[in-house]
Amino acid sequence: MRTFPDDLVRAQQEWSATYRQLADRPGRTDLRRRLLRLSAQAFFHPYWQRRRPSPAAWWELRELGRAAADVRERLHR
Repeated sequence: MRTFPDDLVRAQQEWSATYRQLADRPGRTDLRRRLLRLSAQAFFHPYWQRRRPSPAAWWELRELGRAAADVRERLHR
């Protein structure tokens, strides 16, 4: 498994949480804007300039974001 910078992982975790919120409440402009900002933050992160992102790398990063979002959701229930 790769190691990603903390700020990149955090951006992906926030992206996953925001995506879920948007799924629950579609049409929220503030959430769509946040999702767009987080997408750009993750996609243009300096980490990717050192190495070309492979589909496997994106998948690992997304899994890290999803796992953290799942844990947070369970804690808040």
